[in-house]
Amino acid sequence: MKRRDFLKAGAVISIGTSFTGSVPEIFARKTKSTGEKMILRFYPYTLELKHVFTVATASRKTTPVMMTEIEFDGVVGYGEASMPPYLGESHQTATEFLSKVDLSQFDEPFKMEEILNYVDSIAPGNPAAKSSIDIALHDLVGKLIGQPWYKIWGLNPEKTPYTSFTIGIDKPDVVRQKVKEAEQYKILKVKLGLDNDKEMIETIRSVTDKPIRCDVNQGWKNKEEALKMIEWLATKNVEFVEQPMPKDWYEEHAWLRERSPLPIIGDESVQRLPDVRKAYGVYDGINVKLMKSTGMREAYKMILLARALDMKVMLGCMTETSCAISAAAQLSPLVDWADLDGAELISNDLFDGAKIIDGKVTLTDLPGIGIKKK
Repeated sequence: MKRRDFLKAGAVISIGTSFTGSVPEIFARKTKSTGEKMILRFYPYTLELKHVFTVATASRKTTPVMMTEIEFDGVVGYGEASMPPYLGESHQTATEFLSKVDLSQFDEPFKMEEILNYVDSIAPGNPAAKSSIDIALHDLVGKLIGQPWYKIWGLNPEKTPYTSFTIGIDKPDVVRQKVKEAEQYKILKVKLGLDNDKEMIETIRSVTDKPIRCDVNQGWKNKEEALKMIEWLATKNVEFVEQPMPKDWYEEHAWLRERSPLPIIGDESVQRLPDVRKAYGVYDGINVKLMKSTGMREAYKMILLARALDMKVMLGCMTETSCAISAAAQLSPLVDWADLDGAELISNDLFDGAKIIDGKVTLTDLPGIGIKKK
């Protein structure tokens, strides 16, 4: 490869990353000017959940998503925006945002920072819609390079974590059935925050002693009562408690963290990169999700900052197809904990990609985000 093309290729690699794989001929060809323009396509889709999914704030049986494609010189990258209604995005808002995106102004997809900064500047908010562009762009660029992103980032696929399987709030017989369905998983994530928290835990403990991670989704409204509940949970083989109180209760969470026998993890409080520094001293760790962070680029930066601050990191998801799950999985060797079961909760996945094998996140060698359409 000529020095000029090598320098151009360097634009692909994010700050602090490395790439040691071989560079295929297709990449050398596409780093030269082809006169092609990037083409963005998108269409709505609705995920069908296997069970009604209930958290402290809402219940649902479906999740709206927007599927995206970015094509460049005959190569297509796939992306996804998952939009649970309680987060404020929808098919309508995603359509309105994505209709404003003009990628034809860029002569190549390798200028990722420039492209994604432009997408972020179009309008405030819309993190899931922005994430769908980010994921598709990463998939496209990875395919042009001929390598999956975990290799581009220099990560070891053997260091992927075990993922938890999420048990939504439900009646005891349904909870027991969900636990049975999660037999291959070594860790359970349990939704709490209503008036049946202890019943949920006791029901699970009646059928398994697997470690539990508790997600309260801002459901507790009193710090003293929250502490009492956490002290009780600490006797039930619980690993940590996620977002116990409302997201803007920073002082209350800092108070709770100082006294809690279990780690406290911020989720709704930690959306994007600036929120990581705000979370320092308030939470023991953060939950990074592509749909909150606007995608892989910012999620990677959030993880690096959290590590620099000596905070724990969890990699989470919404209910998503294997497209977005596989994109997040590329980052998984960097984190302490994973909650990447979103595709396992739906019945109409569009892709094959990263798998959960014996409870462990398992990456493919496919280039880009590691997926293929069914």
